[in-house]
Amino acid sequence: MAHSAMSGSGTTAGDDPLQTAVWRLRSRACWADAAALLPADTPAGSLQRAGLLVERCLYTERFWPEAEDALRTAEAVAHTDEERGAAACERGQLAYTSTLHGIRDRADEARAALGRAAAMIPPGSAARALLDFRRGLLAENLTRSPQAARAAYRRAHAGATAHADPLLLSFTWRHLAGLALREGELHEARQGFAESLRIREELGYLVGTAPALASLADAESEPEASRLREEARRLHRLLGGIPTWLSRHLPLEPPEAESA
Repeated sequence: MAHSAMSGSGTTAGDDPLQTAVWRLRSRACWADAAALLPADTPAGSLQRAGLLVERCLYTERFWPEAEDALRTAEAVAHTDEERGAAACERGQLAYTSTLHGIRDRADEARAALGRAAAMIPPGSAARALLDFRRGLLAENLTRSPQAARAAYRRAHAGATAHADPLLLSFTWRHLAGLALREGELHEARQGFAESLRIREELGYLVGTAPALASLADAESEPEASRLREEARRLHRLLGGIPTWLSRHLPLEPPEAESA
């Protein structure tokens, strides 16, 4: 989303109390409650609200109309090119998410929106790092171009490092590790997944911790892989089955565990 975890966004000591409250709710999958704390009539507030509700769609595969409404508001109140570019980046992410989850094919809209964002967000800005990451997602999952995805993730990783954005780093570590795993580079994959998990645990990003555990399990051998998957299942149940798509990627529990 447009406001990732970095100093000033509620994840570090001394941050604005409002941002701290928003982060705590967001990290526990309470996106609507977090969005309700933010003003809808300012560019920054409306953009952050839109980002939260777009993220909710990614994790729940629901609530599309609310995200669309928030996006239209963010687009309407944006004043500068960078604000308009950030809103376009969220538009591209929502269209990508809809396509990824099989809700509606909006791949062309996603590409066009991220292209508009690239024309308006200046190189070197924090928003550019997020844009690079999202362009990597399109390349990996829609275009099926792992080389282009890797290049975009590496640009995003460098940008997240430069702007001290640990949450975005947790995503770039995880997706670079995923590409490495597909190529059979187990050591590199294990290192990237472990780093992603470490960051998310340190930040308290609870909603993203179960997927990080499951990803690391894919690169580990037994019995560690089973231990990680069981911990992922526990957190997944704790959050009421969010993210919804994680259950499709975790092996079913043994019959004795299911009946216990």
